[in-house]
Amino acid sequence: MTSIRHELDEIIAVGETLGVEFKSDKKCYSDRELVIAVVALANTEGGELYLGIEDNGDVTGLHPNHHDIAGLSALIANRTIPHIPVECKLLDYKGIPVIRILIPKSRQLVSTSDGLLQRRRLMANGKPEAVPFYPHEFTERQSSLGITDTSAMQLTSLTIDHLDPLERKRLRDAIRRYGGDSTLVDLPDDEFDGALHLVSIVDGKRYPTLAGLLMIGHEDILRQQVPAHEVAFQVLEGTDVRMNLFFRMPFIKVLEEIERLFTAQVREKEFQVGLFRVAVPNYEPRAFREALINALIHRDYTRLGAVHIRIDDDGLTISNPGGFVEGVTLNNLLITEPKPRNPLLADITKRVGLSERTGRGIDRIFEGLLRYGRPAPDYSRSDTTSVIVRMSNAESDLDFIEMILEEENRTGIPMSLDSLIVLSRLRHERRLTTADLAPSTQKSEQETRTYLEELVESALIEAHGSGRGRTYTLSARVYRKVGQKVRYVRQAGFDRIQQEQMALSYIDKHGSIKRADVMELCRISGPQAYHLLKRLKEQKKIHQKGKKRYAVYTREA
Repeated sequence: MTSIRHELDEIIAVGETLGVEFKSDKKCYSDRELVIAVVALANTEGGELYLGIEDNGDVTGLHPNHHDIAGLSALIANRTIPHIPVECKLLDYKGIPVIRILIPKSRQLVSTSDGLLQRRRLMANGKPEAVPFYPHEFTERQSSLGITDTSAMQLTSLTIDHLDPLERKRLRDAIRRYGGDSTLVDLPDDEFDGALHLVSIVDGKRYPTLAGLLMIGHEDILRQQVPAHEVAFQVLEGTDVRMNLFFRMPFIKVLEEIERLFTAQVREKEFQVGLFRVAVPNYEPRAFREALINALIHRDYTRLGAVHIRIDDDGLTISNPGGFVEGVTLNNLLITEPKPRNPLLADITKRVGLSERTGRGIDRIFEGLLRYGRPAPDYSRSDTTSVIVRMSNAESDLDFIEMILEEENRTGIPMSLDSLIVLSRLRHERRLTTADLAPSTQKSEQETRTYLEELVESALIEAHGSGRGRTYTLSARVYRKVGQKVRYVRQAGFDRIQQEQMALSYIDKHGSIKRADVMELCRISGPQAYHLLKRLKEQKKIHQKGKKRYAVYTREA
């Protein structure tokens, strides 16, 4: 009961959100309104509805008509189409009954049995509200769930004459330039369009797809038919706007224009690594292109709003309309299977050679920052309506880059993204456990530990202690390489002194200590405990009694 009360206290303290709804039941909340509220949550992100709590968080309890939770579940299932399988639970809050209704996110549109569709949204003040779900929003919803592919939509109001031969040639040239599918280059126009699904056949007639229009449509037709297709490029210096341009061109053309503008903002520094000079850009071009292409192919073409690229004093930001698709979150970006909002458009960019063919372009974005000693890309400002990535232009750590390059030269293989993530975090945060690092790799602790031990074997990091208390720091070799010997001593050297003091304090309190006690006390391995006790004996701070597994250590001989 205490845990339930504590949980409810936390929920009430936060208040209503997009996924949490409070409903008063003092006057017996109507069944119809309850079903509408459930439908609105199911058509958004799912969530929890608490019956018996006022909007302001006061717990006032249930009306006698609502104590039958089995009947409540049946009521909701019978009055929703398709049926929503909710889970109702009766909670006791300081002697006051409350019902919690758990509502799953629906993968299809849900209405009340009398045909009413609702969804939830946040108002300007951050408070949630239920609003009508209009037909023009259905495609957007289905697209975000991965049920429909908007880019494959057949534009039967257009003809193939609305496709631009010059843009088709530009697309062929792009395949050659970016190393795309060479079998496409010499195909006749109709076969080329068909192979890339730029057109589809309906009742024997060929019509452009939305992806086809985006790729090779006439610019004026594209403006009319796809008003959502817009890219903004902005450069700021402080609060001054140096550049603010908008483009509504076919895909390859707009990409080339944006890359031309971006290239003018790239600055490179060179430094020597062995016999070679290495260029370090303030923005890594491949990471930028991957982030830009991601924004274009994952944007929601049913929602008005431009893809925005902004360069300012602190870095580069790219945003696109449409939140993460179903199943993708901030916590699984690096490990989830590719789930493009517009699968056909994504497939075309891969075959052209524009984007990572494995669908793991996100890895390239992370690598493009981490290998230059910069912070990882920041997606934290993304929400249900947009995806926003921030890439820092912080000064590169040349010693860190040199260390990475030397290790890659030694092994003959590029350093893995997980290793870069681990090294980057240890560089900034000094000492971490496996549990600390697992959220950054987005893998399990067991998988993360594997990467950590590989880095230990490579002498790039050092392990301290054992078990769950085992911690990791950059190695003495790395600290020496980057000219930070004192920091290494602070990180690693203090451990030994602290462990020795812990062992001595244990003896002072209990009279003696065994090696097993040292292992548990200091969270270190058997050999480490042996060497710690050996050092104390050599310093004549302790004395050994007995041998091998019967040995104990005291202050007195």
